[in-house]
Amino acid sequence: MSGLDGVEHKTLKVNGINMHVAEIPASGSGRDQIILFIHGFPELWYTWRHQMTALSSLGYRTIAPDLRGYGDTDAPEKVEEYTYLNVVGDLVALIDAVAGGDEAVFLVGHDWGALIAWQLCMYRPEKVKALVNMSVAFSNQDRVPMPTFRRVFGDDYYICRFQVIC
Repeated sequence: MSGLDGVEHKTLKVNGINMHVAEIPASGSGRDQIILFIHGFPELWYTWRHQMTALSSLGYRTIAPDLRGYGDTDAPEKVEEYTYLNVVGDLVALIDAVAGGDEAVFLVGHDWGALIAWQLCMYRPEKVKALVNMSVAFSNQDRVPMPTFRRVFGDDYYICRFQVIC
């Protein structure tokens, strides 16, 4: 199905879930190298629509999924199914599905997506040609995100405000 500015929407089975993916095929120079965009919180693939259009016109194949639990991608019920390993596993399976087993992609992350992108680069560097992250610096510390956000930024930090406290 096609939509906004030539965006094609697909649902791919990756890592045990159905993942919604927006894609604009390459046009122009025929480069057909893939740029994979990873959205932040609380965003969707739609965040990247303008960048996808611009870069596809330069010959890049642009792809932006809704991450696990967002938008039209499956949302497993168990909290334990949202670890970095699960989400990175989703992206590894997505890269394999769209690029083939040996091809690496250019990766762009924002906000929460930047944290995931850093993890993907650390766990599976062979899947990434280059990384551009916005708004989140690299941190190689083994910290659980939510308690760290609360400690550093306080309960009014936007991600903390969305959490359900049990």
